[in-house]
Amino acid sequence: MTSGSSSDAARAIPAPIFRKGLALKHEVAEQLASDYHSALIDQVRADDYQWRHGRLRLHLATEFGFCYGVDRAVDYAYQTRRRFPDRSIYLTGEIIHNPQVNHRLRAAGIRFLSDPDADADRLGTGDVVILPAFGVTISMLAQLQRQGCTLVDTTCGSVLNVWKNVLQYARDGYTAIIHGKVRHEETQATASQVFQYPGGRSLVVLDREEADLVCDFIRKGGDANAFMARFSNAVSPNFDPVRDLERVGLANQTTMLMSESLAIGDMVLQAMLDRYGSANLDAHYRAFDTICSATQDRQDAVTVLLERHDLDLMIVIGGYNSSNTKNLARLADRRVTTYHIADASCLVSAGDIRHRPVDGTTPPTSLSAEETLSSDWLPDGTLAVGLTAGASTPDSVVGQVIERLGQFAESGASE
Repeated sequence: MTSGSSSDAARAIPAPIFRKGLALKHEVAEQLASDYHSALIDQVRADDYQWRHGRLRLHLATEFGFCYGVDRAVDYAYQTRRRFPDRSIYLTGEIIHNPQVNHRLRAAGIRFLSDPDADADRLGTGDVVILPAFGVTISMLAQLQRQGCTLVDTTCGSVLNVWKNVLQYARDGYTAIIHGKVRHEETQATASQVFQYPGGRSLVVLDREEADLVCDFIRKGGDANAFMARFSNAVSPNFDPVRDLERVGLANQTTMLMSESLAIGDMVLQAMLDRYGSANLDAHYRAFDTICSATQDRQDAVTVLLERHDLDLMIVIGGYNSSNTKNLARLADRRVTTYHIADASCLVSAGDIRHRPVDGTTPPTSLSAEETLSSDWLPDGTLAVGLTAGASTPDSVVGQVIERLGQFAESGASE
């Protein structure tokens, strides 16, 4: 065992759970500002979200970067390190989907239970565990509490709101249909909430194509075995589509594309109307607004940016495993050539850029499973560039990208 070894008597005393910080906000504020603040971003905001340099005309979305939930999670992690300087501190996984932030936490000595050499089973009363903004499954939470770990819960309030509705569905006998990515930490945590009630059920659908298959089964029934073969990894244990699609409630991973979540909700609603009629709808269908306001605000800001400005290209900054960043890139790419980059280092030169393909496919010239290299990406002459960043991207990274673009714009032609 690690330093977490303890007696049964010690285990009888519940370990503390910090859900509202650790009363050290002011003590870590300077370090947070040093790590993530950008004076250049302050300047761009003050200049009506525009920046001109050489031939570059840059337009920044009015909502971008760190949302409240992410800012709070990172703040709590810094407070945890300050509060427990001599104790082992772990994160259950990435606190947010941003490589720079997670690298800083590792450098501060915070270890990740998602690493291959980590073993959550060995933790005990001497260990501190930070729960990420996505939340954790109820089984993981129960295990950590059972082992007596001190917990710091940074779960985002928007995620908790989804959980509240999913719990209500399970309590009342409705299957939670969750629009999300089945392997995403948040969706796994959300789907696990139904287990708090006997007979709780969940089904995760990725997109409209999957939702259409579900709606077809709701309307006409069909081959349950074929349905389960298709959704075997996306349903709760003992799921029976014949039984469990009679009464459903809609929810979503908070970082999904808002328009798609709403469309899927409308699809399921119409399927229920077709099957049961409007008079019986309330007995078979429920839906609550579980779209994260920060996610929606960032998507809306991109739409406004594209409507107001004639852009040559769009750059979206954020972790390649960040769902909300991917969706910002998808949204922008519908209107203009868009590059999803991780940070300023991806801007190799005015001729080359490393980026994640927006459609998720990786061409033969890829540098890795996630990233490819494109040439001749930056046009000559006067250049209008739109810029935004996912909710887990700090201002410092956005500022570095703008500075790099400014270097390329100092001359009138590609290097």
